[in-house]
Amino acid sequence: MKKLRKALCLTLAAVLMTGTLTACGNTDSGTGGNSAASDTDSTESSVSSDAGVFKIGGIGPLTGGAASYGISVKNGAQIAVDEINAAGGIGGARVEFNMQDDELDAEKAVNAYNALKDWGMNILMGTVTSGCGVAVAALSSEDNMFQLTPSGSSVDVIKDNTNVFQVCFTDPNQGIGSADYIGQIGVAANDGDMVSRVAIIYDSSDVYSTGIYEKFVEASSSQPYEIVSVEAFTESSKTDFSVQLQKAKDSGAQLVFLPIYYQEASLILSQAVSMDYNPVFFGCDGLDGILGVEDFDTSLAEGLILLTPFAADAEDALTKAFVAEYQKRFNEIPNQFAADAYDAIYIIKDAIERSGATPDMSISAMGDALIGAITQISYNGLTGNDMTWEVTGEVNKAPKAMIIVNGVYQGL
Repeated sequence: MKKLRKALCLTLAAVLMTGTLTACGNTDSGTGGNSAASDTDSTESSVSSDAGVFKIGGIGPLTGGAASYGISVKNGAQIAVDEINAAGGIGGARVEFNMQDDELDAEKAVNAYNALKDWGMNILMGTVTSGCGVAVAALSSEDNMFQLTPSGSSVDVIKDNTNVFQVCFTDPNQGIGSADYIGQIGVAANDGDMVSRVAIIYDSSDVYSTGIYEKFVEASSSQPYEIVSVEAFTESSKTDFSVQLQKAKDSGAQLVFLPIYYQEASLILSQAVSMDYNPVFFGCDGLDGILGVEDFDTSLAEGLILLTPFAADAEDALTKAFVAEYQKRFNEIPNQFAADAYDAIYIIKDAIERSGATPDMSISAMGDALIGAITQISYNGLTGNDMTWEVTGEVNKAPKAMIIVNGVYQGL
């Protein structure tokens, strides 16, 4: 296993938060979920039939190469919805959740949005990915529908869309946080020396990847390491990474930064072994899911480091209850995307309660109410404490660093 210099958690939090978080003014203390519901059959009798229904839509990949993200979001959101209904709903009103498959395709995401509107959606929790989020945000903005994405981290999702907010930290903050971690906390190379030469492999056709890459390069200019190789790939060339890896190896890179998704990362890790190239691999939340890739040898991910806001092995009561319920229902440990979605539903609940919104309001009127309310709440959840929101849609919270050891995530 690759060696890693250990640092106190408080030190890490301070480093990653520097320059990325801003104070929010008038806030209220939110509560988040208290425990995972174990009896979802009781939800029908726990809410009033006269108070109406909040219809929350979701959009994400439920099939295809990125299905792990969408399925996790769907599962995490459903647990939260079931808890809320079991506890009496929101102001007595029932919550319904409908998740549609976009297959990681922007056109299909737009079709899903229209289908959800026909269903009666008045709030959108989505989309799961940034590219589809940009396409859908253009429509939700026209409707002034409140949109809270659990995991669409590109700034393009919220840019010029006053109705769209994020649960995950933005791509720029991930790029800055990664550069700060590698440079200030420090990562040990396989030879025992601290990493001083870094290579980057990114997807130049993807807004998520390019957004992180650009800020990482910018932030790296003041760090005590050198970027010695930068290689890109595109949607049409994401199966053979031998050229990119060879250039990284020839440059003497001790660490390869991967601001990409887990499918491509699994291929890169497999191909690196065949080339006898064994650097430290470091990524962001897009790598969350790599352990579940079909036919992937998970031992190749040993020592992989990624920034993610959720640690399934955390010892707080909320995390332990959520993980236990998720395992009970779905027979697996939840990832960051499930936790983001769980938090997203509760954030919507807090915003509804803060605003006094009711199910009979028009989409636009409800949008106005929730847009005004979310900047006035502070939420404690699975993916961060004291989360607040800017009017621009950006969440204020810090990423956490995780490492894969013996096939599971461990906090650093």
